Parts: sequence; structure tokens; C-alpha cells
Amino acid sequence: LAARIAVAFGGFGFAAIGVAVLADWRRRPGAAICLLGTGATQFGLLALIVLLAYDAPEPAALATVPALVTGALLTAAGVRRVAGGDPERAGGPAPVWPRVSAPAGIATVAAGVHLVTYGPFTPGMILLGLAVIPPLVVRELISATDNRRYAGRLAAQEAYFRALVSGGNDLILLLDGTLRVRWQSPAAARLFALTDADVLGRYFADLLHPDDAPQAAQLLDEVLAGARPTLLPARMRDGHGVWRETESTVSDQRGVPEVHALVLHVRDVGERRRLERAVQQLAATDQLTGLANRRELLCELRARRGGSGALLVVDLHGLGAINDGRGHAFGDVVVVEVARRLRAAAGAEDLVARLVGDEFAVLTDAGPVLAYALGTRLLAALSQPYRVAGPDEVRLQASIGLAEVSGAGPDDVLRQADLARRRATQLGRDRIEWYDAYLEEQLVRRLDLERELPGAAARGELDLVYQPVLGLADGLPVGTEALLRWRSPVLGTVLPAELLPVAEDLDLVGEVGRWVLDRACRQLADWSAGNRRLWMSVNVTPRELVASDFLQRTAAVLATYGIAADRLVIEVAEPRVGPELPALVARLAGLRSLGVRTALDGFRAAHASLAQLRRLPIDLLKLAPQRADAAEAGPSPLTSVVVSLGDRLGLEIVAAELETPAQTDAASRAGCRYGQGYALARPATAERVEAYFEEFPSTSR
Repeated sequence: LAARIAVAFGGFGFAAIGVAVLADWRRRPGAAICLLGTGATQFGLLALIVLLAYDAPEPAALATVPALVTGALLTAAGVRRVAGGDPERAGGPAPVWPRVSAPAGIATVAAGVHLVTYGPFTPGMILLGLAVIPPLVVRELISATDNRRYAGRLAAQEAYFRALVSGGNDLILLLDGTLRVRWQSPAAARLFALTDADVLGRYFADLLHPDDAPQAAQLLDEVLAGARPTLLPARMRDGHGVWRETESTVSDQRGVPEVHALVLHVRDVGERRRLERAVQQLAATDQLTGLANRRELLCELRARRGGSGALLVVDLHGLGAINDGRGHAFGDVVVVEVARRLRAAAGAEDLVARLVGDEFAVLTDAGPVLAYALGTRLLAALSQPYRVAGPDEVRLQASIGLAEVSGAGPDDVLRQADLARRRATQLGRDRIEWYDAYLEEQLVRRLDLERELPGAAARGELDLVYQPVLGLADGLPVGTEALLRWRSPVLGTVLPAELLPVAEDLDLVGEVGRWVLDRACRQLADWSAGNRRLWMSVNVTPRELVASDFLQRTAAVLATYGIAADRLVIEVAEPRVGPELPALVARLAGLRSLGVRTALDGFRAAHASLAQLRRLPIDLLKLAPQRADAAEAGPSPLTSVVVSLGDRLGLEIVAAELETPAQTDAASRAGCRYGQGYALARPATAERVEAYFEEFPSTSR
């Protein structure tokens, strides 16, 4: 009975020891060797028990000695290996002997109960019991093999993901519910020179810049409260004590049992931010002067919308001539000096910008009075000579437009200031103009004129009206003056006072003047077909008169329509004579050599040099009218002097712009031979003037 019990328990022991050895061989080889030694010793003892139980000969007992000695040696070797540390091997399967021991133990207990209760086992029962052990051992061996393979795959995946985490460009941090750092990826040392001692256990906010920490803590608290994770920008101190610009992606992984933390992927964005700032600087700065550009000015205006302040737009005159005459390199030096002067004159908080080549702007927070004072300083600074190369110096003129910032959008403020700048240019430059609604109406009208005037003659929109000139003594017509009208279908009727300045700015004076001269001479030819001999006065500007081909064009028109030269009178306005007097004298003399008569229009005796009359080769002198109250008191003494001087110079005096009978009577008493004005005859179309002429007998003057 004892031998049977020993065999039963020995089978259980051998099974348990075998499985444990297989389980621990890769993970703990020292322990596995100890188990082998134990198994060998158990085998030797079990064999000795069986031999003694069956009364085997004494020499047969010596067969158990090798097993006992081998067991002792293996046990000693395993103990020595375990005592030396026995490092655990990675990838080994977990111990499985408990799973083997349980069924074996149950079988052993059942066998013991059977022996006590029913007696010894029959050979068939023993064989059946032993037949159960191999399948169990095989099953566990297969399970151990599968576990080993699975552990190998897990180890490979762990190494793969560890390599990804360690070699990535993001630092990964795990934060617990109190926002303390629980774990950091191995990339911390490489990317931020941070060790575990620097980070683990510390609050995440303690790693950030004091100015960024409150905002970061608030964002993370919102994520903990259930808000949707978002990007977290902040400056974080690295292992060298340098603040690094970072951007973190926050992921709430508290619901994942293996993680149960907030996961932060922290990346260094310092270089990207520096590039972004550099690109923004390039996009917002004028490269030549370093001033803000138009885009940056509009952004600043948009930021100040609804606030106070003023915008000054500065236009430089003469820079184009410098570029053409001395080269763009010289012009660039002047522009840089202009930028320096603008910065020096503007306040520290004012924004100075360059809009285009010769246009600048200054945005200030100052009120209207201080803004105008700033404009005055800018004019004074920009009008100083520019000495940029050697002893030579250049001068520039400037026009400044002012507009208030409040109450308008950025584009509107810039447009208003630019309109005021255009007005300052039109009024003579080197001045400052404020924007107002009436100014905008005028300038919009001007822009409409500039847009519609080109091609007006070709479209048949130009027209002439005629105002008769009468003899004051007998009231008979002696001539007419051709007056230009622009019948625009968009703008209505436009008078010369508004039309001619636009034509001069657009360089259309020659085109308009040629049309007027041709149409007036053609009408004069029609009226001269009978016995009536009248003259036709045509107004020309000094620019048109001094043109090199004016004399040839005039002679050609006279020849085309067969008109006597003395029937044509070319008038030039006296206020515009002064700047180009020498050239005008030559052209007027040339006209007289053709037989064409000349006239000086708008002569104001109280403001003109009478000596100038001796230099001008003219035939008629058209006097500006006296005031109505002065005319009632009699002719002006100065007017009488002009009439007397005109008689001595052989000039015929025409009193122009006679609006009242009193003015007409005063002109007649002063000795004026001819008169023109609403008091005598109004301007009218050619048909009406011709009907007017039919009321008078033919005259020859």
C-alpha cells in the first residue's frame, strides 16, 4: 500500500516539477535548475521506496545512487545561480504550475480516499489513472508554448512602440487627476534635456512660464471637467533653464484602464513661430524704408475702429523727377531720408507707413488740433533740402490730407484722407487739408470729370455757344466770343471753369483746343458768307498757346475755311500770363504776323502792372467789370487811365462781363468802345445768335 501511495504522489510531483521547469526555464533558469535537482532526488527516493517495498536485492538499491547524486548536484548549482542574482530573461512565459497542480492534487486526494475506503487499485485502474497525466502535461506544454509566443509578440510590440515614442519629435507626458506628471517619454532627455527627477511628481503648471501657467491650468481643468480637448500653447522651461515655445495636444485617456491619465503630446514650435514672425514682418513692412506697409496700416486702422485719432496721408512731389534725372538708386536714398524724417517728427506711439512709391501715412492717436500740428511739423521737415550725395541738394514739395479715424471703416478712413490729400495738391501743394463731406463731393465730381472727359470730343459731347460783342455807341454787333460747353450725358453741362483744369491735368488741352478752334472757325465761315463781317474770339490757355505747332494749326484752319486772318481773335487770360510771359510774347507776335488779332482777357487794372501792356503784342484789351455800386458813382479813375493808355498803344478796349445797365453806362463814359455781357446779349447757340444778327443791318467792324 505504501508503495502505491508513493507512486501516486510521485506522479503528481513529477508532473508539477516538469511543468514548473518548463515555465521557469526562460524566465528564471536558476530556479528551473533547482527544480530539476529536486525532481531527480524525488525520482531516486521514489525508486528506492519501490525497491524496498518489493524486497529487491540490495545491489539493486545502488541503481538509485546516480539519481540522488545528480539531484543534489543540480540543486546546489541552481542555488548558487540564484544566490548570484539569476537575472530574469525577457520574453519568458508566466508560471503555469498552479494550473497543473490543481488537477493533479485533486487526482491524488481522490486516489488516497479510494485506497483508504475501497482498498488497493487494480492494474486497470492504475493504468487508467496514469493515462490521464500525459494529456494534461501535453496540454500545458502546448499552453506554455503559446504563452511564450504571445509573450514574444508582446515584447516585440513593446519594443516597437518604445522606439516610436523614444524617436518621435513629441514629448509625451501623463498627468493624473491633480495634474501632476506621472510619466514622461524617453524623448524628454533628447528633446528638452529633462530628466525624470526634473519632471515626475511635479505639477505641470510648475514647468511652464508664470505668465502662461494660469491659462494652461484653466484649460486642463476644463478638460478634466469634460470639455473638448484643444491645443495648449505655452512656454516651458527645458533642462538648461531656457524657455521654449511649445504647443501641446491634450487627450483625455482617463477612460482607458491601462492609461487612466491626461496624455499631453508636447512639441517645440519655437522655430516655426520665429519663421511665422519673420514672414509676418516681411508681409507687414516696406523693405526699403522699414516702415509699415499699406496692409499693416489697414490692420491697425481696423484694430482702432471706433477709437479716436487721425490719419495723415503725405504725398511727395518731385520724387519722380529725381528718379528720372539721377536714377532710382539716388531716389531710394531720398526715400529713406524721407522715412527717417517722418519717424523723427511723429510721436513714439504713432504708426508711420509707406503706401506706394511717393505716398506715406502717419496714424496718430492725437485729437484734431494736435494732428494738424503734427501735419505742420511733417511739412516743415519734408520741405528741408535733401543733401544725399556731395554738395548737391534736392527739394521736394508735400501735400497732406487729414481724416479722423472714428466712425468709419479702414478703407473709408484711408479714402477720406487721400481725398483731402488730392485737394491739398489741387490748391497748390505744401499745405494741409482736412476731409469734410463737401470736399468729398467736390473730389468725387472731379474724379467723375477725369473719368468721362477723355474721348468727349470724339463722342460729339463738346459744344460751343456764342456771346455777341456790341459797340457801346450804336449797339450793333461787331463780333462774338466762342464759349465751350461739355454736354455730358452722365454729368450734365460742364462749363470751362470746371472743364479746363481737368483737361490740363489729363493733358487733353491740345485735343480740346483743336476742336474749339476748328468748330469756331467753321461757324465764322458760315456767318461770313454774306456781307456781315464779324470777328470770332477764341479763348486759349497759355499751355496751348506756347505749343510748338499752334501757329501752324491756326494757319491751317484759316486756310481750310477761307477766313480772313483779322476776323479771328485769340484771347489769353491776363491772370495766367505772368509765369510764361517771354514765351507768350513770342507766340502772340507770331499770331500777329499771320494777321490774327490777339486779346488780353480779364485785365484788372487795380492789380496789374500797366507797364506790362507795352511788352504784350495785343490788339484788344478786355477789362474786368467794376462793382455795381462803384459804377453808379462813375467810371473808376484807374479805368480811365487804362483806356487812355490803350488809346495811345492802339488797343481797342472791350468792357467785359457787363451785368447791369449801370455798368454799361460807366464803361461807355470811361471811353470803352465795345461791350460784352448779360446786360447786352446772353450766350446762345449758333442758330439763336444768327437769328439775333438778323435784327441788325450788316456791319463791318
